[in-house]
Amino acid sequence: MNRKIKLIWDFRGPVAAKTAEHHEIHLKEYIILEKLPLNITGFNILNEMHAIAFMVVEEAQMIAVRDALKPHRGEVYE
Repeated sequence: MNRKIKLIWDFRGPVAAKTAEHHEIHLKEYIILEKLPLNITGFNILNEMHAIAFMVVEEAQMIAVRDALKPHRGEVYE
């Protein structure tokens, strides 16, 4: 079984929500460009000063995507 990994980018400050929302657009573009098998992305507003953008990749692609896009953190996606 191939695990799925959620790669996360943190954005902080008064424009965090807009930045995370915009970053998701670029993540979707990257998925199309690289022909990745999963198309799971999103952004969440955690509070008025902290938001995240994320994408989910298969564990086999995680290292290549991590090195290319430099997420701040990751976790197993369930």
